[in-house]
Amino acid sequence: MRIDILTLFPAMFDGPMTESMLWKARDRGLLDLRLHNIRDWTTDPHRTVDDTPYGGGGGMIMKADIVTRALEGVLSDSASVPPPVLLMSPQGRLFNHRMAVELAQHERLVMLCGRYEGIDDRVRALMVTDEVSIGDYVLTGGELPAMVIVDAVIRHIPGVLGAEGAADHDSHADGILEGPQYTRPVEFRGLRVPEVLQSGDHAAMQAWRREEGLRRTWRNRPDLLRTAPLSDADRLLLAKYAREDAEARKR
Repeated sequence: MRIDILTLFPAMFDGPMTESMLWKARDRGLLDLRLHNIRDWTTDPHRTVDDTPYGGGGGMIMKADIVTRALEGVLSDSASVPPPVLLMSPQGRLFNHRMAVELAQHERLVMLCGRYEGIDDRVRALMVTDEVSIGDYVLTGGELPAMVIVDAVIRHIPGVLGAEGAADHDSHADGILEGPQYTRPVEFRGLRVPEVLQSGDHAAMQAWRREEGLRRTWRNRPDLLRTAPLSDADRLLLAKYAREDAEARKR
């Protein structure tokens, strides 16, 4: 997959994009990550990218002509079907696991990082195909959201993760959270690894993981259960957790 990121601060990506899984994906040729400094498309000696907003207000707005020229330059070598152009924006649709899987199906993505008070809205109208937010809060720029999205998306590219299909078992992959994980030693400060995980009984271990994943989702993110695909057995477990919580509140 090729991902082009347009930003005023390409150096911000040096650490996160050159370590661990992201470095491995690039080293193996599975990820072609290209960073573009929007200032390279300015024409004045001061490399100006912003101006004061019409109608007043605080802050500065990134200029439509500069940002559009940058996007057109990056897209000039695209195939007959242009790639999605994603604007990092707190007004965009909320990024989640399903969107990460969706974006991973594309051969190329273009991501635009705003700064200051935002980007002239004509860029969105002319060039942007989707706006994406990583949460209901405001950051100083789109660089951190872009890093989050790249990390989440490339996990779904075949060959990036060490274990094939590992992403299919992550939290949120099937609508519920993962249960607890353990490794050696068996006992640590009085806490033991559950016996079922030491039993070698794969069916029992799978059932335990499902039960614990449902328990954590019920306790930590019950909102996910409204849309998660649940079996009759799952619903019985959730009813059991509800009774347990009701009894605990009475004590």
